[in-house]
Amino acid sequence: MGLGTSSVLPRTEVIFSLFKLLFYDFRSLSIYSIIKKKSQCLCVIYLRVACTLINFIVKLLRIICSSNTALPFEPSKNLTKNPMVKLFDSHCHLQDSRIYNVAPKLIQEALDTGVTHFAVNGVSEKDWYVVKEMSDRHSSIIPNFGLHPWFISERTPDWLNTLKQFLTANPCAAVGEIGLDKGSMAKHIDYTDQVEVFRLQLQLAKEFKRPASVHCVSAFGDLLEILESTGPFPAGIVLHSYIGSAEMVPEFSKLNAYFSFSGHLMSMKESKAKQMLKSVPFERILLETDAPDARPKSVDPKSLFLINESDDVEDGLSLPAESLNHPANIHHILAYVSGLLEMEEEDLARMSYENAVRVFSYESSKLVQEGEERH
Repeated sequence: MGLGTSSVLPRTEVIFSLFKLLFYDFRSLSIYSIIKKKSQCLCVIYLRVACTLINFIVKLLRIICSSNTALPFEPSKNLTKNPMVKLFDSHCHLQDSRIYNVAPKLIQEALDTGVTHFAVNGVSEKDWYVVKEMSDRHSSIIPNFGLHPWFISERTPDWLNTLKQFLTANPCAAVGEIGLDKGSMAKHIDYTDQVEVFRLQLQLAKEFKRPASVHCVSAFGDLLEILESTGPFPAGIVLHSYIGSAEMVPEFSKLNAYFSFSGHLMSMKESKAKQMLKSVPFERILLETDAPDARPKSVDPKSLFLINESDDVEDGLSLPAESLNHPANIHHILAYVSGLLEMEEEDLARMSYENAVRVFSYESSKLVQEGEERH
């Protein structure tokens, strides 16, 4: 927990007191008499010492003041009030280079609030290795390997075989993030190419009997058509950050699709979001953060779990975002969705958790292994 205001202000006052003492001392050393005597050498020496002290104090002041506002985490008391509520983050990107260095802390922070598992989705050949490494280190991470539509132009000629190898070598892994995008972020990416890559990965998901986490922006009609022609999907399809229409929910449900909701839901008009949510069967609802993206927008920023953006991040792995999202903010998604559905948070938490466990309990998954160990 960060330092409170009461602990910062006294030290700040001390710093300003040092400024006062410095200038009082400036007078006490009879600088005026030195100048009058035209002793330029002594005057220059004193001024240099004074400037050095001022510079040091300014830096110290910045460090102390920043400690009150730039801590990696600032948990809200509201989010930790019921640690017995279990939540499952059905889609996130904890391997993202913007947060990779602090990922262990983020995971522990979220675990402390009742989040038990994180479905971490790869987006390109470059980060599949990172996802695997994180999964090996953290029992709470469910690895997903897939080629995101934004990154298909970077794929190697042997990408499909590489993906097969990852899924074979990691039987606990699901498929994702895959999908279609006709939005502004993908306007320079060939859509025909997207469809081809998407179909191939759906076939892999069927072949390996693993669920697939699907990204869809402005292409829900095409998505439905492709799923209908490629299915069925006994292991399930996760429609990540779903903000499609209420009318399409029954059609996707017939294909064994689950609807996962993140902070993106808050971008919808509330009445439309409410109508759509109420069309989703309770046994199909999942919750996610999409961290480090999709930070909840319509909540008090002071109640959010926060992450500092590092200055020395790598290029290539990061997904575009205006601000960084913490996986513990899934509590805000829970509160928002339960509010629209007019139900108790505990009931939605229980249902969404059970749904996620069902989706991610495919053969050889970590959840199945955990169940076997308990018995």
